[in-house]
Amino acid sequence: MNTTLLEQLAPDRAPPPLGWWPLAPGWWGLMALLLLGLALAAWLRRRARQPSVKRWQRAALRELAQLQTMSGQAGIDDAHIAREVQLLLRRYAVARYGRDAVASLSGHAWLAFVVRHGGSDWAGDSGQALLRCAYGGHTATRNQPAALAERARWLNGARAFIKCKRVAR
Repeated sequence: MNTTLLEQLAPDRAPPPLGWWPLAPGWWGLMALLLLGLALAAWLRRRARQPSVKRWQRAALRELAQLQTMSGQAGIDDAHIAREVQLLLRRYAVARYGRDAVASLSGHAWLAFVVRHGGSDWAGDSGQALLRCAYGGHTATRNQPAALAERARWLNGARAFIKCKRVAR
């Protein structure tokens, strides 16, 4: 072998070590999945902590259905049904619209609030009769046809108020 030719060759060198950047596509995919999982977990946690209007509606409608079956039974007077419907709507309104918006309302202002938020069956004499009956003003006789029709208007107005989707201020 010719030594002059061998001397002219460059010395042996190892290639430089591979750097960590840029990342391989697999690592990018893994990071994207990790970020997506963290965002989903944060969203689920936030959603679990937020009060749900649908949950409130379902609970209130269940209680209203119990009141409706109770109102059809003999021996239940109008005053009891009126008080229970009134209390149910108060609790629902405080939960849905906030204590500041609802707690100070009474009488005509409360009825106007219910009518404005979907309970149009409570407009006029029906709402006034409910308040009088609930708070001891005038109580109708049991199982009278007019009293049964009025109970139905009270319950229909309460159902419409609970099912109302708009949030009017």
